[in-house]
Amino acid sequence: MKKFFIILTAIAIALPQLSPAFAQDISPNFNPNYIISDSEVLDHASMTLEEIKAFINSKEGALKNYSVITDDGKTMTAAEVIYDRAVTNGVNPKFLLVLMQKEQSLLTDAAPKQSQYDWATGYGCPDTGGCNSRWQGFYKQINSAALQFRSYLDEPRLYKYQAGGTYTFTNTGKADTVVTPANQATAALYNYTPHVYNGNYNFWRLWNNYFSRLFPDGSLVQAEGEKGVWLIQDGLKRPFTSLGALTSRYDPKKILAVNKSDLDAYPKGAPIRFAQYSLVRSPQGDIYLLVDNYKRKIENPEVFKKLGFNPEEVDGASNEDLSGYSEGIPVTASDAHPTGALLRDPKSGGVYYVINDTKAPLVDPVFLKTKFKGLKVIKPQPGELDKYQKIEPVKFEDGYLLKSLNSISVYVVSNGSKRPIASAKAFEQLGYKWENILIVKPQTLALYDEGEPIVEQSFK
Repeated sequence: MKKFFIILTAIAIALPQLSPAFAQDISPNFNPNYIISDSEVLDHASMTLEEIKAFINSKEGALKNYSVITDDGKTMTAAEVIYDRAVTNGVNPKFLLVLMQKEQSLLTDAAPKQSQYDWATGYGCPDTGGCNSRWQGFYKQINSAALQFRSYLDEPRLYKYQAGGTYTFTNTGKADTVVTPANQATAALYNYTPHVYNGNYNFWRLWNNYFSRLFPDGSLVQAEGEKGVWLIQDGLKRPFTSLGALTSRYDPKKILAVNKSDLDAYPKGAPIRFAQYSLVRSPQGDIYLLVDNYKRKIENPEVFKKLGFNPEEVDGASNEDLSGYSEGIPVTASDAHPTGALLRDPKSGGVYYVINDTKAPLVDPVFLKTKFKGLKVIKPQPGELDKYQKIEPVKFEDGYLLKSLNSISVYVVSNGSKRPIASAKAFEQLGYKWENILIVKPQTLALYDEGEPIVEQSFK
């Protein structure tokens, strides 16, 4: 098969202009300084040939029926060209698919012109007008674009836009944008298409629409190359703003390493500032005790004093800070254990978690080693346990990975249900670690309703 070679110069691509109406609908999650990671551009093994075919076939475009004849007389489908050039040149086939859609809408156009195939990736068509016939043809377009992006990442010094530099881009219908590319891949996109909204925003939008991963509620995630940790909750990403807020409620070993573009797909929710059992004062002057996902209002100053709380430990909290907590049962003078306690029944030997005038039995010793690790089991006063209302047994919160000895299935707790993970590939796709699976009694799994299975994430 004949190979095509390129001149290593930055190429500006002609793109349609965004209408002013569309320009006003830019997602607030879009970060022009970081569009995609270097590793994502170079992940040439991200899709098999069959997966590329299935992805193209799932779209309404005519690309599924398109094929080319190479210089050596071989007939190749569009999917085969994309797979072959991606693997050969070391570029992610997902990246090439998005690039084609951004440039010529070939995934969705049911009746494209031949010129759309001939200039599939916009390679060799500068903003100044006119396309160089040397790069005409579907195979040449895919091959040349792949080689060009490899060059951008392998030899960034040769090109105008570089990671860490600061550049100003003009925009149609919007103010100028100052961009400091945070990595080579983002700089590469600006070298290929020197526009923020009339080009690279489209790429980001398509990439997230087609290939971003979705994580179950309760997932702790951290974008590669960044220090911040986020909680996925109710379709939002909530940032932890202190180490104590994270470690007092969650096990850092459960943090999932994710691509930044996956994280960028989530809208930002209220920050998590406070550690478990923090005392905070709202802007209205109310004092709350924060326990798990609840804010428990201290009934009055007398209760605060009786329970031995320290006024110097009360932090100020904004309404946004408190919006991430549900309203809990108020803390009253009768609360012997406002932050919760483990009490052992002297008759049965069973252990209960006592809080809010309730007692929840622990049906599995694993809770003492995990959820309540470090919390001492205490002996109650005579008759004390009888005062509390017995409720449902203690459960693990969202995000825990569970498995029982008599079952091969692995579950993740999400939205209060146990969601079976359908395969090892689905498990690893989400970044889970096998060593974080907890082996629990069958009775513990039986506490949960079965939720929707988590399957391998297909490409949208």
